[in-house]
Amino acid sequence: MPASTVALRVKPNRHFPFYARHPWVHAHALAAADTEFACGQIVDLTDHDGNWLGQGLANPDSKLRVRLYSFDPDRALDDSLWAERIDAAIDRRRLDSQHRAGDDEAERLVFSESDLLSGLIVDRYADCLSVQFTAAGIWRFRDTIVNHLMQATGCRAIKIQIDQRTARLEGMEPIDTWFNERWAADEGETEDPFARPVQYRQNGLNLSVDLRSGQKTGGYLDQALNHAQAARYLTGRRVLDVCCYHGGFGLVAAVSGAAEVLGIDSSEAALQQAAENVQRNSLSNVTFRQADCFDALKELAGESQQFDAVILDPPRFAGSRHQVASAMRAYARLNALAIDLLPPGGILVTCSCSGRVSVADFHDMLTDVGKRRRRDLILLQTRGAAPDHPVAASCPESEYLKCVIAQVH
Repeated sequence: MPASTVALRVKPNRHFPFYARHPWVHAHALAAADTEFACGQIVDLTDHDGNWLGQGLANPDSKLRVRLYSFDPDRALDDSLWAERIDAAIDRRRLDSQHRAGDDEAERLVFSESDLLSGLIVDRYADCLSVQFTAAGIWRFRDTIVNHLMQATGCRAIKIQIDQRTARLEGMEPIDTWFNERWAADEGETEDPFARPVQYRQNGLNLSVDLRSGQKTGGYLDQALNHAQAARYLTGRRVLDVCCYHGGFGLVAAVSGAAEVLGIDSSEAALQQAAENVQRNSLSNVTFRQADCFDALKELAGESQQFDAVILDPPRFAGSRHQVASAMRAYARLNALAIDLLPPGGILVTCSCSGRVSVADFHDMLTDVGKRRRRDLILLQTRGAAPDHPVAASCPESEYLKCVIAQVH
């Protein structure tokens, strides 16, 4: 384990983001290092003239070479820092009394940069935690982080994950392990607490999440309030829910009075979980079809189908700035296909989780789609992520989710 601290300089005129406390130091912003440094090495970042900017953790195998955690020269990166940041993140979720999650519900407890813990995401599903490490540097402190999470939350089990994509980008090995109430998976405990889906409640529904095979930390908690808000426009309507995953928008619409819901997703496992959620909540007005989102919309148009509302919640189309142009074309195509299935007065709920795509970009895309399809789009609401996904002013990339509710004429 690296113990010493190494100093790294940024190139001339590349220091301004760190005055604003931005936590990411990309490799191309750094001057050539005088010494080698290891993954997890504590770094004192300086400007080109040697003036101290902040302290972080290095990863020589990642394009995101340093993640900064302290901008106070008197605040070192030690075990107490991680504990304080975790406690502050949990307390932050208790500030909003209206949206405070109950013990049997789900919430995001730690949201990486937004909670000043770059590379750490923690979701709570009832009495279980799902933890995703997205940075190799902070992995060095995993024991401290896991132990404090167990103490601070009192949860019975913690699932730890490093997914394939993160492992590739960060030069790590994928990780899929767990800790139970005895704190360690290798201390004689034989039953995996996540061998079966974890039960929880959300928006009045009884749901479950498979923390073994689910996306990211298991589900998509950022859309929880958008599910409920969209459902208010869908009473009595025939609804198409595209990229429905575990049911999300469609299930809340169904229980809130939608006449009929058809869910589309390309994942057989996701649809199986969605079907179980339908059965668990005794819903009779929801069906599913396994298909690619683009293919499904074209097939439904070919069948002369029409819906009173279409929901689009696709995966991220732009993972980097180089993919933004192609992502915008994909969003335009998807939304155009959806609009073709809507009569005048129909409701379009359309989302983007691509952080590189701004709200203005997304609105411009919808304007262009309306022009090309000769339809008027009236934007009723533009929403973001739930309050348990706060945004760090110093890291605008943490404001990633767009959810537009529109009426189409």
